[in-house]
Parts: sequence; C-alpha cells; structure tokens
Amino acid sequence: MISILSVFLPFLGLKSGVSAGQGNIFRNTPQSDPHATFSSFFHGADHFDIFGEADGEEDLFNPFRQFTFSHVPEAAAGGGPRKPPRRLQGQAVVHELPVTLDDVMHGCTKQVKVTRSRLGADGRSLRSEDKVLSVVVKKGWRSGTRITFPREGDETPDSSPADITFVLRDQEHPSYKRDGSNIALCGCTVNVPTLDNRMMPLPCSDVIKPGAVRRLRGEGLPLARTPSQRGDLVVEFQVLFPDRIPPQSREIIKHSLGQC
Repeated sequence: MISILSVFLPFLGLKSGVSAGQGNIFRNTPQSDPHATFSSFFHGADHFDIFGEADGEEDLFNPFRQFTFSHVPEAAAGGGPRKPPRRLQGQAVVHELPVTLDDVMHGCTKQVKVTRSRLGADGRSLRSEDKVLSVVVKKGWRSGTRITFPREGDETPDSSPADITFVLRDQEHPSYKRDGSNIALCGCTVNVPTLDNRMMPLPCSDVIKPGAVRRLRGEGLPLARTPSQRGDLVVEFQVLFPDRIPPQSREIIKHSLGQC
C-alpha cells in the first residue's frame, strides 16, 4: 500500500533538507518515521482525522466507491436462474358415450375421435389437432361408469393438458329396459326372446295380472365384478282386455270355464 506521506509530500514542497517556508526545517532521513513526521506537520493531530470517518460504509481510498453493481445478473449473485412458474392442469373435458345393451352384454371397444388444442413450438400459439381414443367397454358395466384418459384434452399457454373423461349412457332399446344387471321385457306372455337371440319359454302356472313380473334367472347381463355370472331377465306383463268378445270366442271361454 502506498504511504499517505509519500502522496502528500510533493504537494507540500518538502524535499530532503529543504525548508517549506519560514517555518520549521524538515529533514527527510531514512531513519525518520514518516507517520511521525506527517503528524508533527499537522501539530500532533492524527494524520487520518483530516479525511473524516468512513463509518464502515464507504472507503475514501476505494477507487470503485462511485460504481454500483446492480447490473450484475442474478445467477452471478448466487440466486440462480429463475424457473418458469408451473402450469396448473386444465379442467377435465367430459363426454357422454352411448352404449347399447349388446355392447354391455358382450363388451366392446369404441373408437372415438376428439379434437383438442395444443401449444405451438413458440409456447404461446395454439393449434387444433384430432386424435382417436380407444374406449374399452367391459362386460356388465353400468350406465354412469367413467373412463378417463389422462392429459389427452385441451392445452393452453397457462394450463397443462386436461384429462378427457367418457361417461357411459345406455341407449334406448326397442324391447328391453335395463335395471342394473337385470333387463325387463314387456308384452310377451309365453316365449321370451333373450338378448342373444334365443327363445326361452316362461312357465306361467298362475293367473297373470296387469303389471305382473316374472324372472328368467341368469339370462340378464354379466355382473361387473364377476363377468362369468349374469343377472336376471325380468319380464313384465301388460294385459290388454278387449272391448268386446266375439261369439265364437265366448263359446270357447264358456267351455273352458265350465271344465274348471
């Protein structure tokens, strides 16, 4: 470090063995203490007092004290690069998927084409694209069953791809009505057609009243948890009474009732 004395002596006109004026004569010898000499020149005052105190905040002899370093990158300051905020997932897209009783009877796979939005290469623009999803419908699945395809839905600059969910809905059948794993058939009184195109005789040993219900055990749909077992085929009778009976039919009825 350069001595303070060596900095200020040229300005004071002090040389070895030469007077600076009419005052005292200063002799600069190798054995003399420059700090003591400088102090005696200022009449005993501490030779650093004339420059004030730095208060620990600013060094007067620091050549970089006028510069700030606010332009230093955060990574250089130890903060590391900032990560982009994590995108939240978009709201799931729900579609109803109609299924027939035949689909539930045998199980099937349905190919469903969906149109979704995806981000472009710049991370901001959106493009539209089509994708075919294979929806597997298992035997015995009930109406309301949900099948979800994760992250196959729409994407936006602010949200990650959403899920797509399909909800099974029973299609109306011309002859059958579903009740859980059971199916009901109305209007048949003797031979009952089954879902797999067989004819099952239904014995009716008692009087059939309007709205009467009979079951054919094991002729319904497969059970979801045990597909090897099936529900029942429920037969509901609708009895129509004629407004009048032809004479020939009356004789047949009278004969039949007379034998009872």
